[in-house]
Amino acid sequence: MEKKRTMNRTNIANYILRRMKEEKDGLINTYHKSQDSIGYFILDDLLPEKLATDLFNLFPEVSMMNKRSTLRENKYYSSQMNKLDKIIEETIFSFHDRRVLKLIKDICGFSTIYPDTELYAGGISTMKKDQFLNPHIDNSHDRKREKWRILNLLYYVTPQWNIEYGGNLELWVRGLKKEPLTIHSKFNRLVVMAVHESSWHSVSKVIHRGHRCCISNYYFSDNSPSKKDNFYVTSFRGRPNQKIRNLFFLFDNKLRMFLRKVFPFGVQKTKHFNKI
Repeated sequence: MEKKRTMNRTNIANYILRRMKEEKDGLINTYHKSQDSIGYFILDDLLPEKLATDLFNLFPEVSMMNKRSTLRENKYYSSQMNKLDKIIEETIFSFHDRRVLKLIKDICGFSTIYPDTELYAGGISTMKKDQFLNPHIDNSHDRKREKWRILNLLYYVTPQWNIEYGGNLELWVRGLKKEPLTIHSKFNRLVVMAVHESSWHSVSKVIHRGHRCCISNYYFSDNSPSKKDNFYVTSFRGRPNQKIRNLFFLFDNKLRMFLRKVFPFGVQKTKHFNKI
């Protein structure tokens, strides 16, 4: 294997392609069987173990990242590539390789698919003890509201991260009043999930003192992923036991949606994208 400092996005894309082709039939089956609720598939051992471990070791200290700490979410994140190690940047953009795009397009059955070159709400994230992400749906479009957001790609890189540690992806496939499907944020695991107005997902609270690290991307399309053609903002909900918080979120969602109708690109400009 190439040394980590000479590893580039094309080489990394080659690894991704190899693993996806090895498991293609199973990935197609998993995605299409789950499409009636939230389409998704899981691919383990995505990259060589040493490369995946290097990525974890090269994650920046949280003091170098942005932090969100609200009732909705509590996490560290960064999408600014010139502040990250080069190998992390190359890994993020390996998912933009045209061959990877085409293969995922074929697996999921989309007619068009585009990478998020701005990394709008993508990049990297770190969660420490007590951090979380409440149930939510991602907003419907790219930053310029020109294309539909259709897929969320999450690649986990923390070695020896046990499911009991929390920080796991939760898909609310049976609605917000039922227990979610928990997907372990396992080391070297890629999860690809559909984005639409019913794809409620969350991250369980971290109860371990380690760092759960994730590399993420979004894909876009010319077409809406559902029958509805309405723009919507990122919307949060409470968990089944968070009744008061849920009422607040319902009001908050409506208020932010109203503001987007008045100010199409938001009252406050987002900082969560790669500023070149």
